[in-house]
Amino acid sequence: MARTVFLGTSDFAAAVLARLAGGPHRPQLVVTRPDRAAGRGRRLSAPPVADAARALGLELAQPEKVNEQDAYAQIAAARPDAVIVCAFGALIREPLLSDFEILNVHPSLLPRWRGAAPVERAMMAGDTQTGVCIIRLTAGLDSGPVFLQATEPLAPDDTYGTLAPRLQQLGSDLLLRTLDERPQPVEQPEDGVTYADKITAADRTLDPGVPAAVNDRVVRALYPHIGARVELPDGTFLGVLRAALRSPGEAGELRADGEHLLLGGLELLEIQPAGGRAMAAAAYLRGRSL
Repeated sequence: MARTVFLGTSDFAAAVLARLAGGPHRPQLVVTRPDRAAGRGRRLSAPPVADAARALGLELAQPEKVNEQDAYAQIAAARPDAVIVCAFGALIREPLLSDFEILNVHPSLLPRWRGAAPVERAMMAGDTQTGVCIIRLTAGLDSGPVFLQATEPLAPDDTYGTLAPRLQQLGSDLLLRTLDERPQPVEQPEDGVTYADKITAADRTLDPGVPAAVNDRVVRALYPHIGARVELPDGTFLGVLRAALRSPGEAGELRADGEHLLLGGLELLEIQPAGGRAMAAAAYLRGRSL
């Protein structure tokens, strides 16, 4: 049994934490980001990992900066054999890197898609497979040696919402195996490195100048947690939740065809007006003209 400390923030990390907490390597401490204002009401909202830790009865810390002395002291007081990082959202620096063995659960087939948004970038690029690596965290961006790795097929109709649970399960399995078996880590190859930059507003915006298949991948990669969008003629944006390919190679401007809302060869099925609720595109078009 390893004494562990868990660092994570997102829904993905919360799922891995729940699995870890149910076994012999239950964390002595969970560290996540501070509560932040979110939503239209700007109410304080706890990170998913904070909610999970409380529900699991785990000790929780939410330091403003994880690399400062107070946070370091809390981690050290837990006397961890391993510190586990999963979708934490902040860089880990010295002396944490040198003073503790830090394992990172990274949902890609490294060295492909190092960085902040590996699942989304793999889907947006049209990759046919992805996976999870358990790596030793180093000063480089997701460049540490790999303990264990496994692949996961990426189906043509996958969304982030269907793929992420499979990767959470796979990552949890690999993490527990790493803690149990302690395999020797292997350095990543030098070739094949790509970077998964954080998703920006520009990344979310569908492009009428590219084939419909490209925009379809964006919609699926960002559903349901971020959301794609399309620009309307008046310069405002319409959220796009679900779409269907009609003609994969066809580009084109946004247009209405009866009760069908089309962006080139992509039919937008479910949309969300700014400040409004999600609805079928057909309902949105009734009484409106593009």
